[in-house]
Amino acid sequence: MSENDLRGKLRAAARQEQFLEVVGRDEAAARFHRHLTLASVGSETVGLAAALNRVLAHDVMAGVDVPGFDRSGVDGFAVRAADTVGASEERPRVLTLNDETLTPGRAPVMTVEPGTATLIATGGMVPRGADAVVMVEHTDVIDEPEGAVRVEFHRAASAGQFIAYAASDIARGETVLRAGQVLTSREIGVLAAVGIAEVEVRRRPRVAILSTGDEIVAPGEALPAGKVYDSNGAIVAAAVAELGGEPVPLGIRPDDEAALRDAVDQGMAACDMMILSGGTSKGAGDLCYRVISRFDDPGIVVHGVALKPGKPLCLAVTGGKPLVVLPGFPTSAIFTFHEFVAPVIRALAGLPPERKETIPAVLPIRLTSERGRTEYSMVSLVRTDDGLAAYPLAKGSGAVTAFSHADGFVAIPQHEEAVEAGTPVSVQLIGRNVEPADLVVIGSHCVGLDHLLGRLQRRGVTVKVLNVGSMGGLTAARRGECDLAAVHLMDPATGHYNEPFLTEGMTLVPGYGRLQGVLFRPGDTRFEGRDAAEAMTAAALDRDCLMINRNPGSGTRILTDRVLTGARPTGYQAQAKSHNAIAVAVAQGRADWGVAISTVAADYQLGFLPLQPEHYDFVVPASRLDRLAVRAFIDLLAEPETARWLEARGFKPASSPR
Repeated sequence: MSENDLRGKLRAAARQEQFLEVVGRDEAAARFHRHLTLASVGSETVGLAAALNRVLAHDVMAGVDVPGFDRSGVDGFAVRAADTVGASEERPRVLTLNDETLTPGRAPVMTVEPGTATLIATGGMVPRGADAVVMVEHTDVIDEPEGAVRVEFHRAASAGQFIAYAASDIARGETVLRAGQVLTSREIGVLAAVGIAEVEVRRRPRVAILSTGDEIVAPGEALPAGKVYDSNGAIVAAAVAELGGEPVPLGIRPDDEAALRDAVDQGMAACDMMILSGGTSKGAGDLCYRVISRFDDPGIVVHGVALKPGKPLCLAVTGGKPLVVLPGFPTSAIFTFHEFVAPVIRALAGLPPERKETIPAVLPIRLTSERGRTEYSMVSLVRTDDGLAAYPLAKGSGAVTAFSHADGFVAIPQHEEAVEAGTPVSVQLIGRNVEPADLVVIGSHCVGLDHLLGRLQRRGVTVKVLNVGSMGGLTAARRGECDLAAVHLMDPATGHYNEPFLTEGMTLVPGYGRLQGVLFRPGDTRFEGRDAAEAMTAAALDRDCLMINRNPGSGTRILTDRVLTGARPTGYQAQAKSHNAIAVAVAQGRADWGVAISTVAADYQLGFLPLQPEHYDFVVPASRLDRLAVRAFIDLLAEPETARWLEARGFKPASSPR
């Protein structure tokens, strides 16, 4: 290919000539549904062993009575209630025992005549003449060596006592289950009780799932630079199964138009619906749109929705079957899946629309948005003394964990640019219930803390963690929004950690020591063997030495600024939100140095110049200090096993000199 041809392709890519007709969420859903039959794709008959979580296709009427006979509810004696009138411990009534014992499955032969009783077991068939059962505990057998066996009754019985009458549970002809019910273990028990071995259920819609993109690698394979594992395929397949569908994974296809066309044809021929992820945008690699645009019955009905995340969603229908291209970024993909695709799968599976539950909360921090499209922000809910606080999860549309960490989401209308801190919001829940965690931790992230909380979780203490940085954690503690704030804040004036930031009503729980330092690639002579502060000063003067910085408000940023004393190295404005992000940038060569903790440097096999020990501690609101979960965490910190683990990872336990 000539240089001119290459430049021509580059210009075309840069222009992003693919036009998106962006429509609102409701309009997009209406266009999609207009061309679909939102009803079950059919039914099939399965055995009870395969019926779990299937959707019942028709009402089920009982063909038998349950129980089918009058049966005893206890071990005892079947009697005529009239024969026990007036019985007591002091004046028992005496009855003669009949010569049969009624165990479950045995039909009675003898009639209970006046003055007689029959021994009966739980579940036994009540004999003719009897209208009550007396528990064996309320009787005594008279010890007589000869003649008929006689029994003393020390308590009177009422008619019907301890008898489950025929059809008292289920009557023949009664509708016991209704179409559309999801069959759990309880419903399957009902089916078995009325003698049904096979049941007609809604057929699961078969949903073809295809991941696209040259950058996608299947989990389990080696991960070259610039590649990402295919999380969308696994997430979508699991979500389809949760919604009553049958996922049909078609694997991964590269950005090749012919390969994509063949895969789409294969999926649409074999399945009731197809979902692709990736390759829907305005960019040069938008092959999925081109492949689908050949359909015209009606084909593409939506390409672009005024939502964030999820703008480049593509919805199509061909042959009456839904064909969807989700955005490639995981949060965008899963959000648009649940908004637009999940309702369709539920309908095809014969399930009713999902009931959406909202709950009021208060936004504790300012949340910005982009005018022109409705923006949805995932939030984690934290209980406070005044109700619920909805913490936005600061993760972009490329984040895999946003949905798993979120309790719900809030919507910012398309004409608003921000929602101010303290604003009441309505949170649409993901799932049905919001269970408060035993321990809420907000603040700076650390792998040592991860280990401690994991041990607590295994001991039955539920945990919620929000990594918002040290200052964010301290602010949350002041507002009473957490049990523990994880902090490593250095006072620039004194160099002391954490204590100078405490205010009234806060208690500092000593955590452990960490070592901050300069990370660099091994062999870099600008850093190798030098003093950390000197190396930072020299790097600040070298325009070709690229830094990766931490975000303002983090303890590491405060330390870095103190050492730099006003210098602004190249890359100073580039801000990473974690120690790991610093390490990755340096390891991959996107930066030459940054400041992070020693344990992370070791994990990424980077060079490390010690800069300063720091204290990673926990601030506890005084009102929460006596909570059981907080005490459990404090006790865990003091355990010898904890100290041994921390030391093995390069930390300094609180019991050691810091």
